[in-house]
Amino acid sequence: MKYGLLLFDEPKRDTSRKIIHIDMDAFYASVEVRENPQLKNKPVIIARHPKETGGRGVVATANYEARKFGIHSAMSAQKAFELCPHGAFVKPNFELYRSTSQHMHEIFQRYTDTIQPLSLDEAYLDVTNNKINQKSATIIAERIRSDIKEELRLTCSAGVSYNKFLAKIASDFDKPDGITVIPPDKAHAFLMALPIEKFHGVGIKSVEKMHKLGIYNGQDLYHKDELDLVKQFGKMGHSLYRRVRGIDDSEVRMDREPKSIGKESTFTDNLISENDIIKALRVLAHKVMFNLKRKQKHGKIVVLKIRYENFETLTRRKSLPDYIKNEDELFQIALSIWEEENTQMGVRLLGITVTGLESVVYETIPLPLWRNSYSERIIKSDEDKT
Repeated sequence: MKYGLLLFDEPKRDTSRKIIHIDMDAFYASVEVRENPQLKNKPVIIARHPKETGGRGVVATANYEARKFGIHSAMSAQKAFELCPHGAFVKPNFELYRSTSQHMHEIFQRYTDTIQPLSLDEAYLDVTNNKINQKSATIIAERIRSDIKEELRLTCSAGVSYNKFLAKIASDFDKPDGITVIPPDKAHAFLMALPIEKFHGVGIKSVEKMHKLGIYNGQDLYHKDELDLVKQFGKMGHSLYRRVRGIDDSEVRMDREPKSIGKESTFTDNLISENDIIKALRVLAHKVMFNLKRKQKHGKIVVLKIRYENFETLTRRKSLPDYIKNEDELFQIALSIWEEENTQMGVRLLGITVTGLESVVYETIPLPLWRNSYSERIIKSDEDKT
């Protein structure tokens, strides 16, 4: 008996959609430069100056002039100062950033209602069917960029393609103030030449592992067997096998279900005393529970984030058999996690997050009719007389 080779067809691409990814350029820093023209052409670092905070603080973002010195988001403000002592440190103004982001979304809504925000400064737009009956997604992207530049006096970069994965890669390809279009007939060649570290979702550790496997670009990845990729990288291996073939069927979702709800606070002065820690945990528990109720969610997993004065950051979680019922219960759980991890070091950041979320289901309880209730009161009254 002869056995032939089993040949599998390549997975099919859906090229019918038209997706735009808009990414503002160094958003927070650009807004600050717009508000204060004296900052133009200077390295701008969005963080309180470490001289004001005793060396504490973290960089929220930095403009392109500051990035030339190696400064990036999440870097300590002290390190940023060491790299660029003449840089302009600006305290974040999130109220201003949110209002600017809201104006940006108003511009998006002129063209489509199918918008998926990723953060204050970026979003996906599905313009397959749009409000101006324009067949070209590229023309829509250029009009949006023009509107943003004229009305917000800011620049953005845009990626245009037939799925979210390619659109996001494209928006990062010609930054700042650029647009990159990847049509279906150009996608394969684009992906084959793309360095593996440019594939969205591939982190530093994955890059190191891929290099050891001889994977340096899309072409190397394309020739790897799907089962081997899954064996090496788990679910991400399956995803990469499809994405290097230009396949991503995920939709632009207008209402994303939150996977977790949390709140964290960075303290100007490190918290030392136990009382201060307890007060901070109570405030955080109140804010998290308020947001859980507002979104009608509850969860069974509590995550406590602690960043100490030496920048060491720990996250510890506790899974519960039942859903957290109220603010006090959430506080007590967070406090119990803290007591297990407590050290003598000062605390610069605390965060509480509830994950494993489910929607709260309210049970309808039948109430007695007024007629029955009235009858019961009459019977009770008669009984009292006897």
